[in-house]
Amino acid sequence: SYTSNMAAEADAPLKRLLVPILLPEKCYDQLFVQWDLLHVPCLKILLSKGLGLGIVAGSLLVKLPQIFKILGAKSAEGLSLQSVMLELVALTGTMVYSITNNFPFSSWGEALFLMLQTITICFLIMHYRAQTVKGVAFLACYALILLVLLSPLTPMAVVTLLQASNVPAVVVGRLFQAAINYHNGNTGQLSAITVFLLFGGSLARIFTSIQETGDPLLAGTFVVSSLCNGFIAAQLLYYWNAKPAHKLKKAQ
Repeated sequence: SYTSNMAAEADAPLKRLLVPILLPEKCYDQLFVQWDLLHVPCLKILLSKGLGLGIVAGSLLVKLPQIFKILGAKSAEGLSLQSVMLELVALTGTMVYSITNNFPFSSWGEALFLMLQTITICFLIMHYRAQTVKGVAFLACYALILLVLLSPLTPMAVVTLLQASNVPAVVVGRLFQAAINYHNGNTGQLSAITVFLLFGGSLARIFTSIQETGDPLLAGTFVVSSLCNGFIAAQLLYYWNAKPAHKLKKAQ
């Protein structure tokens, strides 16, 4: 009895750390009390929760390289405002849909942090195009729309439609950016770190959204998002050593 009490006390900090953030109690018992380390359903939950929280934590930094690159160059050259705005629509849809459906934060939390960074990029693009007042008005309008979407005034059917519109928003948004890259023959101020992190994150989200929500609409969005992010990443690699046209002219 004394030995079992000691074991339980030693076990308590680990249990507090893992339950319920990463594992339900029955899975904790299965893996760490019975030491059944090959229990596949519980391992899937652990992997999914761990990946999900990793993506949420990573999302705090994903777009910072892009923001710093714009600020450092004092230019948003090569970035498509339409593409960034459509990405904002997609992120808002995922966030509102997940909050309304009470999905666990680990399955959608990065949408919140990516939304804050994306709206910053939207404002910076407008600011460096000498449209600062328009940028401020855009921020105010977006905040108002978000409050309405998250309020009981918005019917569930509208929220579901917003999530369903993610697929065309992601596809069209990435096509805008791809077209600008192709037209310029380079990727301008597009940050390679941000693009590759978004690609990796959307791939991992396919698994976590299936595992944690079982929602085919959410999983389907991430499949399309992965394909589109992969295409932009491929363009970045293709144009890696290409210089902007105006720099080539100066060099000549």
